[in-house]
Amino acid sequence: MGTDAGVRVLVPVGESSTLRKTVAYAVRSARESAEESGEHAVVHFVYPALWRAVEPTRVEKFEQAEELLGRVERWAAEDLGVDEEDEEPATSAVSVETAVVGADEYLFSPADFARVLLGYAREHDLERVVVDPEYQPGGNAPMLRPLEYELTKSDLAVEEAPVERATRRGALVGRESLPKYLLVFGTSYLFYLALGGFSGLFDVVTGAISAGVVTAVLGTVVLKGEPDFRRLPGELARLAVYTPYLLWEIAKANVSLAYVILHPRLPIDPKMVQFEAAVWGDLPATTLANSITLTPGTLTVEVSQREFYIHALTDSSRDDLFDGALERAVRFVFYGREAASIPSPKERDATAGAEEVRSEQEARAGSTSSAEEAEE
Repeated sequence: MGTDAGVRVLVPVGESSTLRKTVAYAVRSARESAEESGEHAVVHFVYPALWRAVEPTRVEKFEQAEELLGRVERWAAEDLGVDEEDEEPATSAVSVETAVVGADEYLFSPADFARVLLGYAREHDLERVVVDPEYQPGGNAPMLRPLEYELTKSDLAVEEAPVERATRRGALVGRESLPKYLLVFGTSYLFYLALGGFSGLFDVVTGAISAGVVTAVLGTVVLKGEPDFRRLPGELARLAVYTPYLLWEIAKANVSLAYVILHPRLPIDPKMVQFEAAVWGDLPATTLANSITLTPGTLTVEVSQREFYIHALTDSSRDDLFDGALERAVRFVFYGREAASIPSPKERDATAGAEEVRSEQEARAGSTSSAEEAEE
């Protein structure tokens, strides 16, 4: 990194109890570095997007991200001694930039978040990352340590802000998380009763105990963020439509696989295939992965970034997979009818291939024109 690049710092942001202190530390350390080196410092506060264009709440989530970045800017201005109503003086040693990144990406794993952040860092020639010790890009999932590890694979200096963390209280269920725990408890309870039956008091009591244990152990990791009860009825109604459709697909796949097994030549052709699925969020991705596994002939082996790795036993099972019927149905459940019209994996691959061919042709045409100009 050249010395003329100045002091350039990247700070990933999200709602956390130590965000305010992290902002203060990042601004203060950047100002100290700028004063020591005599160079101007820029601190980039970046919010990785967790929504997709087809999500019904995308506008609301974007507004929340913008509101958080606005708060960060005000905090930084306070720490720099700049009045909110006045523009930051041109002679200030530190300036602040904010951005929402990854809106067109599928951010699922720590590697996904790191890829987007590192891309932004390269684009803006950044040299250092300051990480909030309570930052969790994946909601409640513990992703901070893996994210830091992915970031350290680059040339960036990665530092965790040395700020004091608030003491964690012992309350199991906070007021803000009560809807989430109630939803997990209710879902677990109904599932237990559906499997065991409603035969008597014993099932009712043991079901409540089992659901309580599940809620206590998994309540903080089952859902990211708070459930949106306004969307829940619609999703449940579409899920009720999806369930018999999935059962029909499973039945068809069973018949097809039984024919293959009973065929004297056993016409199987097992292969590993991969495709980019147009579903976003943990629950939709998990639903699609499990639906593929439940359908005989295909098995979800891994979900990484935007790619699903599937073991397919026959050509017909691969064709059904790339036709995208299950993917389209899952999008319908979680995002509504509008999202169901997104092209299938086969159609997306064909479009991408056509664009690649066109780019190569344009590149050849450009090189030919340059050669002719050079000859002239």
